[in-house]
Amino acid sequence: MMIVGRLVGVLALGAGFGAVSSLSNALASPFTPVGGRIADTGWARAAQIASLLLDAGWAWAGLAVAVGWLAGSRARGAVAGVLALISATTAYYGMDSVLRQEPFALYQSEMLFWWLGSAICGAALGAVGAYIGRPGVIGLLAGLTVPVGAAVQMIVLPPGEGILVMSSAANWTRLIVWVAAAASAGVVVTRFLAARRGDGLPALSPAAGAE
Repeated sequence: MMIVGRLVGVLALGAGFGAVSSLSNALASPFTPVGGRIADTGWARAAQIASLLLDAGWAWAGLAVAVGWLAGSRARGAVAGVLALISATTAYYGMDSVLRQEPFALYQSEMLFWWLGSAICGAALGAVGAYIGRPGVIGLLAGLTVPVGAAVQMIVLPPGEGILVMSSAANWTRLIVWVAAAASAGVVVTRFLAARRGDGLPALSPAAGAE
C-alpha cells in the first residue's frame, strides 16, 4: 500500500505541475479564452511571470529531481522522475486542449515526443535527486543540479527573450530565478562545507541511507 501511495503521489504531483503550467500559459496570453478576460490587468502580469517560470526547462527538470529526492533511492528516484514528467506532460496537453478549446488529438504527436524525452531525462534527473543531501561531493553536485541548470538557462536562453510585450514580466522572472538559484546554491554549499568541518548538520535526503 505504501508503494501505491507513493506512486499516486508522484503522478498527482506531476499532473498538478503540468496543469498549472498550462493554465499559467493560457492566462498569460490575451489570445486565449481565459487569458482574454484578464488582459491588461495585474493578474495578467502575474500569470506572465508564472508562465515564464513554469515553462522553463530547469523547472521541469526540477520536478524530476524533487520527486527523486522524495523517493530516496537511486532506483526509486529514476522511476519517480520518469512518471512525474510523463504525468506532467499528459496533464499539460490535456489542460491545453480544454483551455484552448482544441481537440486533444491535435497534441498527440508532440506529446509522444515529450513522453520519450521524459523517459530519458526523467530517469537521470530522478536518480540525481536521490543523492541530494548525501555526504560528500556527490551530494554537493546533486544539490547544485537545479540551481546551476537554472543559472545556465538564464545565460543561454533567458525567459521572454525577444518577446517585447512581456519584457517587464521577463525581467522580474530573471530576477526571481537568479535570486532563488543563488540562495539555493548557497545553502547547498554551506551545508557541504559545514559537513566537511564536522558540524553535523542533518542530511537533507528523506532516506539518506536507502539504495
